[in-house]
Amino acid sequence: MTSRRSFELFGCSIALLLVICVPSRHLLAQGPLPDAPVPSVEPAPPVQFTPQSEIREHKFWDRENWAWFAASAALSGADFAVTRANLQSGGRELNPVVRVFGRSTPGLAVNFAGETAGVIGLSYFFHKTGHHRLERVASMANIGASAGAVSYGLAHRR
Repeated sequence: MTSRRSFELFGCSIALLLVICVPSRHLLAQGPLPDAPVPSVEPAPPVQFTPQSEIREHKFWDRENWAWFAASAALSGADFAVTRANLQSGGRELNPVVRVFGRSTPGLAVNFAGETAGVIGLSYFFHKTGHHRLERVASMANIGASAGAVSYGLAHRR
């Protein structure tokens, strides 16, 4: 699109905006309409809140968290194995954080173990602060990221 055409569209847009907004200044006036009936106001009944602890209280090491952490650890292990195999066959690490640890197999293992420990720690933090949905989301996000890395690594084998 040329600059002249853009300028014409911009000018038409401004003109249309003015045509719409100028007559609507009466809509912005405050107060009731002259012929409008005045509604009677009745107080609303009080709202009863249930405490957060009654909504969704559970132990941190419940069955669901065990399953999420096991899946996260398994996929981190698979990511370690695929990454190590690709690096040993001449591939390169694309993640700049893992690249620091990827020069040796023990360093790579420490990275993926730390990743799993970090997910469990973040989930525990969310659990203690009462964010129980985020507690589960941390594991889900790590599972998704590890699954994506494993599938990418398998698709781009050397």
